[in-house]
Amino acid sequence: MSALPTNLLSLVAFLAAWFLFNHLIDERNSAKLEVVGLREAARISGEMLADRDENDRTRTEELNHALSKNADLQRDVADGRQRLRINATCPVAKASPGSVADAGTAELAADARSDYFTLRNQLALSREMILGLQDHVRRICQR
Repeated sequence: MSALPTNLLSLVAFLAAWFLFNHLIDERNSAKLEVVGLREAARISGEMLADRDENDRTRTEELNHALSKNADLQRDVADGRQRLRINATCPVAKASPGSVADAGTAELAADARSDYFTLRNQLALSREMILGLQDHVRRICQR
């Protein structure tokens, strides 16, 4: 009779150990799946960050190039190597006999030139910002 409680106790201990072992195996498998998911999320995040950085680098280079071209043009205008022309018409004044009508090319006034170059720089900045945001939406947000 004494062997029956010992065997029953051994059986209960074995079943408890078996359930505990199965529970630990399930926990381990669940953790492995979570690790795989986290690695994939990290890979995707890394790709998205790389795309963002590439987009930023490209747009910054384009902006710097446009600003450099504007600065070169501004120096050329200041030094007289180029002139700023505007699309305008100058009506020919009625010339009195013996006088000459002024038929010169329309040009931007000297005091308006700095505003012109400021607008060009702002336009270049706005353009690159818009293109950068469009690229960001296409390459990252719509992924």
